[in-house]
Amino acid sequence: MEKLTLVKVGGKVLENEADLTTFIQEFCKIEGKKVLVHGGGVLANQLLRKIGIDPKMIEGRRVTDKETLDTVIMVYGGLINKKVVAKLVGENQLAVGLTGADGLMVESVKRPAEPIDYGYAGDVIQINNKLLLTTIKACFIPVVAPLSISKTGQILNTNADTIATELAINLSEEFDVTLIYGFEMNGVMKDVNNARSLVKELTFENYQTLKTDGKIHSGMIPKLDNAFSSIKKASKTAISHFTKIASVANGTTDQYTEIKEN
Repeated sequence: MEKLTLVKVGGKVLENEADLTTFIQEFCKIEGKKVLVHGGGVLANQLLRKIGIDPKMIEGRRVTDKETLDTVIMVYGGLINKKVVAKLVGENQLAVGLTGADGLMVESVKRPAEPIDYGYAGDVIQINNKLLLTTIKACFIPVVAPLSISKTGQILNTNADTIATELAINLSEEFDVTLIYGFEMNGVMKDVNNARSLVKELTFENYQTLKTDGKIHSGMIPKLDNAFSSIKKASKTAISHFTKIASVANGTTDQYTEIKEN
């Protein structure tokens, strides 16, 4: 099967112009076909505060009321998505900006209000990959914003890690997929202040222990929950520093966390 690398990049990298430029240059070094899924929670929070809305998070997941939904649609699907596309075009890459709502690519349902009401949050029920495959096979790079859509046409805010995972699982039917979550740390750390505490291989059992001990918390929880969902399909799932994604994809570094079944 042909190789494909799917990279998810987080909001903190997107917030800083220099970091974003470095990330894009690194992404361009990845060999073969590739897909980029981006978040943008940091920038969304900044805009929400500017208009007088206090962002609310529960266990690393955003609570999305109507005003918040309008804001994240603008930030994710517009500002960030097109900024990333422009950066890639500037590096002579043929990039196409998409959201999960386009072509019903990421079909979802509104999350039930019990036990926690997350508002207009979408739970993925199906990936419709026709548009995505057409884009990839035409040698364009899809840049996917973390929005999904219901069959009734309701756009829903959906965790970017979840979308990256679901796309990787789906695309594994057509490609040999490597899934990389790139962010501002080298990977999963036992101690974020100690560079030597990198966990190079993380099993589900070890993950549960680190979570119970409070060493893994907040936004890392949905990231790792999704990572463990992908490992039965993706040939490789890794969490790395955003400056090392090409080295991880091309197999030239061991400074990252690989997600293992056992």
